[in-house]
Formats: sequence, structure tokens, C-alpha cells
Amino acid sequence: MKSSRVQIVATIGPASGTHAVLGDMVKHHMDVARFNFSWGTHDEHERYIFALRQVAREAGVRIPIIQDLSGPRKTTESGHSFDEGQSNTRRGVLTEKDIEDLRFGLSKGVEYVCVSYIGSQGDVEEAKKAILEMKGSAKVIAKIERLEALENADLIIASADAVMIGRGDLAQEVPVEEIPFIQKELIEKCNRARKPVITATEMMLSMVSNPRPTRAEVTDVAYAVLCGSDALMLSEETARGAYPVETVAAMEKIALEAERRIPSKRRNFL
Repeated sequence: MKSSRVQIVATIGPASGTHAVLGDMVKHHMDVARFNFSWGTHDEHERYIFALRQVAREAGVRIPIIQDLSGPRKTTESGHSFDEGQSNTRRGVLTEKDIEDLRFGLSKGVEYVCVSYIGSQGDVEEAKKAILEMKGSAKVIAKIERLEALENADLIIASADAVMIGRGDLAQEVPVEEIPFIQKELIEKCNRARKPVITATEMMLSMVSNPRPTRAEVTDVAYAVLCGSDALMLSEETARGAYPVETVAAMEKIALEAERRIPSKRRNFL
């Protein structure tokens, strides 16, 4: 079966952390696994990582792991907000919780560390320094989700190994109608720099509780592919949704159709 050139990043959680579900998601072309350290315990993440590695070995495929750190944010009923008071830890953008989580993730061999609420090139460099000090080799993904990050996007992209466009929190920083155009501009910048770029947040959110995506979600996924995304990310849809396998399969089908209608392009893979 043909697979899309754009990669599918699926967040692993209670709905998808079993051997059986992970195996089915891999069959439907999940390419990368994300672990969201805003939720769950180290024991839970360790169990999911073990199952994922086992499934990947059995399938004979490489499934890189992204450890997504919480960052200096606080959880609210409506989502997340930036906690300025938490940013002044000994490593700036990395909180004490992030340091503890990072040490755990590196001990489990994660390939990528996604740093939340990046504001500058200096934040990227601090994350890289922390990884080196822990004798890790993980690459750094800069999550662009703040106005400050947009203003410093060129330097952040140059410094990071990859970029994630966090559209959810970004929509709290800029008018929501600007998001599609900001997304397109950031993707183009990453493409020119040959840095992998992940488009994220609420891509197929209705599939948390429905077996099929809405027409708006189909359009959103297709638009992200047409813009030049190297990877598309699923969050709640696969972490806690009722249809994790179906969601991956639907995203793959949409991506293939979008790619069929555009010239082949160089992909920067994770």
C-alpha cells in the first residue's frame, strides 16, 4: 500500500498506548510518535514507549519519538496560558519540571525534544545545552506558539533542528483569521531552510468522538499538505479519542489525495 510523503505524528496516550492499537496505527502509516509531558506520569510514558519500541521492531520500521515538554505554561479550563513567572528558572524556557522530564526522556532514548513557548534563538540554544549536559543526543524541535517567536522566527528556524507550529496557543496571541497565513509563511520559511516543519493542533479534533472527520477538517489537513508541511500532528485524537486508528487512516488518505494533486517536493523528514 502506498504511503504519503508527508509524515503523520500521532500523540500516544491511554487510547493508543497498547500493543494492539499501536500496531494498527503503524499499519496505517503513523510515522512518528509524540509523548505529551503536560499529562501522564513517567511510569505511564515508560509503558507506552516500551510498547511502541516493541511494535516498531516487529514491524521492521523506525518510529522516532518526540518528547513534548510542558514549558512555562499553566493549565486553565480553556487550554494553556504562558506563565511569565515560571520562565525565570535556571534554564529560562525550561522549568524544573521540564528538566526532570528531559532527564527521563533522554534515558529512554527519545530522538526529539519539543520545547514549548520558545521565544528566541537563545531558548533553542539553552535547550540544546541542557541536552548536551545530560549527555543526550536528541534533536530540538522549536514550538512556535508565541508572538515573540513569530517576531524571531528566522533566527529560531536557523537554530532549531525542526519546527512545530502550535496553532492552538498561537491563536490566543494573534487574530484567529491570521492563522492560515502565518502557518503558510512559517512553512515556507522552514522549507527554504530545509528544516522539518510540523503543522499541529486540532487537525481532526472531531474524531475524538466521531469515526469520520468533518469537511472542514479534511480541508485543513489538505491545506497543510498543499502549503508544504513535512509532518502533520494528531493530539487528543489519538491520545484519548475513541477512534485513534481510524483517525490515522483518515489523515493518511487525505494526505495522499492532496499530494496527488501537487508536484512532488523535497520532504525534510524527522
